[in-house]
Amino acid sequence: MQFIKRTLIVFVILIIILFSFQKYLYNTFITYDSIGVRPNYIIKEKKLINYIDIQNENMNLKSVNEVITAGLYITTETLNFSTDKNDTDPNKLITSRNVHCVGYTSFFSATCNSLLKKSNLNETWEAKPHIGKLYLFGTNIHNFFDSSFFKDHDFVIIKNKISEKEIAIDPSLYEYLFISEVTLKK
Repeated sequence: MQFIKRTLIVFVILIIILFSFQKYLYNTFITYDSIGVRPNYIIKEKKLINYIDIQNENMNLKSVNEVITAGLYITTETLNFSTDKNDTDPNKLITSRNVHCVGYTSFFSATCNSLLKKSNLNETWEAKPHIGKLYLFGTNIHNFFDSSFFKDHDFVIIKNKISEKEIAIDPSLYEYLFISEVTLKK
C-alpha cells in the first residue's frame, strides 16, 4: 500500500512538472519553418467586426503582446478545431466556426491586424499567416505522414516593420496546450 501511495505521489509530481514546463519543452524540441505565406484577409463581415468590438470593448490594448493575447482569446472563443475541409475566410468563419489550422491562422491574423489597427499599432506591426513545416530535434515531422492533412502546418508571424522582430504564434496549438509563442527555425 505504501509503495502505491509513493508511486502515485511521484506520478502526480511528474505530471505537474511536465505541465508547468510544457511551453519550454515544446519550444526546445519543436521548431517552425515558414515555406510560404497565405493570403491576408481584411475583416469586412459586420457580425465579425461587432464581435471583435464587443470582445475588445473593455480592453485598452497598448502593446503587441496585449493584442496577441486578445487575438488568441477571440480566436479560441470563436472557433472549433475540425479535420474536415472548411472555409478559411474569417468573414465566413464567424458563422461556420469549424476550422483546421489554416482557418485558425487566417482568423487569428485578421483579428490581430484589426486589433493592431484599433490600437494604432498597425504602422509598426503586421500579422501574416504562414505555411510551415514542423521540426522535432531538427527532423521534418511531416515526412512521417502520408495524409495530405499533415503535409504542412500553418502558423502566424507577427512582424515589426521597423526592427524586423518576428513573433511566431500557433493559434491551433494554443487551443489545446495554451502555448502561444513558438520557436522559428534558424
